[in-house]
Amino acid sequence: MKLRFGITGKLLVWFLSIIAIFYGTILNLYIHVEQVVKLSESIVIKNYTIASGTKKILEAMLNMEENKQKYLLLKKADYLTFYNEAQREFEKNLYKVTRLTYLEYEISDVWQDIHYAYGNKPNATEVARFLAAADKDPKTIDTFWIPETTINSWIDKISAERIKNEEEIKQTTREVNRKGRLSAKNGLIGLAISSVVGLLGIIYIAYSMIRPLRELIGSIRDISSNRQGPPLKVRSKDEFGKLAHAFNNMSQRLLKEERMRSDFISMLSHEIRTPLTSIRESVNMIREEVMGPVNNRQEKFLSIASSEISRISDLLSHLMQASRLEPGLLNIKPEPIDIEPFLSECAQIIKLAAEAKNIELKVDVPVDLPPIVGDRRQLQQAMLNYLSNAVKFSETGTCVTTGASFERSKKQISCFVKDNGAGIMEEDQSLLFNKYYRGQRERERLEGVGLGLSIVKNIIEAHNGKVWVKSRVGVGSTFGFTLPNRPGR
Repeated sequence: MKLRFGITGKLLVWFLSIIAIFYGTILNLYIHVEQVVKLSESIVIKNYTIASGTKKILEAMLNMEENKQKYLLLKKADYLTFYNEAQREFEKNLYKVTRLTYLEYEISDVWQDIHYAYGNKPNATEVARFLAAADKDPKTIDTFWIPETTINSWIDKISAERIKNEEEIKQTTREVNRKGRLSAKNGLIGLAISSVVGLLGIIYIAYSMIRPLRELIGSIRDISSNRQGPPLKVRSKDEFGKLAHAFNNMSQRLLKEERMRSDFISMLSHEIRTPLTSIRESVNMIREEVMGPVNNRQEKFLSIASSEISRISDLLSHLMQASRLEPGLLNIKPEPIDIEPFLSECAQIIKLAAEAKNIELKVDVPVDLPPIVGDRRQLQQAMLNYLSNAVKFSETGTCVTTGASFERSKKQISCFVKDNGAGIMEEDQSLLFNKYYRGQRERERLEGVGLGLSIVKNIIEAHNGKVWVKSRVGVGSTFGFTLPNRPGR
């Protein structure tokens, strides 16, 4: 069964992972520190006890042997007292060493052998009791002595244990040092892993949140710009996946409603054209006095009616054209188009309208400009819409320039129309290419339905291009489109 985590679940898993690594590192450090403590405790209690004990035991045995020889030579009781003191020191340190077995430390069997062997001899307490007695049997003194060969044998064994203990101290110290370095190393590794996991978790969660948000923002901008982009990819089952799914449903619903509106407008325009054509022909026949003579007053009203019928016919033509020129419905027939003849032809078509307002038309195309690739008829329609708008919104006696430029780094060709009109307010510029949109000043001054620029946008986007506008109020406007310098789809 596949697990599904929401945003909260991902954050919880990431947090628990860091906590697990952190406490795992702490546990590892604790284990190594515990081992270091035990090793240090072994050195302090066992090895130092043996090291100190062997030194004092050896000194005590040498004193015992020395005082024994002095007593046998000089027969002075003081040497027996000195012998007894050395014997007490020997027993005390021998007990300290052998006592380690009761503390659950492992020691050599040599110490137990010496302890058992010494147990067969009179201990220091018995010797002291003899020395304190009033009557002393000289023969009893001979039982006090430990044979010289035994003393020498014990000295050799204890010296060997002393060397062995020193070596063990060195090895244990090295092990403590190794464990300490290993603990520090593991701690740093654990800290590094925690940091890396935390960083990767932050990057992953941030990426998993930022990526769908960026895609969503881009799709919202497409819709706000009246473009229909591809549906969002539902990459997860969390809240962002649900958001992407809901957004796709909303955009599909908007697209269906937009198509329904376009189909309705197209159908309505088509149905109105037939009776409108009949009305226009009837008015023209009356004006031409086919039905009989008309007076001046009748001619005036018939002229107004004919003009209004023509305006309504143009409006219906624009509505039907806008419905046919949806980006997904255009049939592109690409061909190479030389830019200078193409723009000159477009300027020639609009020349009569420009001359009526005494507007100068200029064509500005650099030499050796590569051709563009596209549908000639549709691109011509886009340029004519730009040019007709420039002439319409320009003042009498000004200049309108059409031209092109080539961006070699991006391999793009831009065509533009520049005028010296009143300019467009900044808040209107981002909405100009939306269907049916007209700026506040244009609604007050000029007629129209706001479809010309929308048609341009649909044509250019069908060629994989981009429309743009630059304008300043009181200076003028430049409308253009940019096409890739390669065949469109």
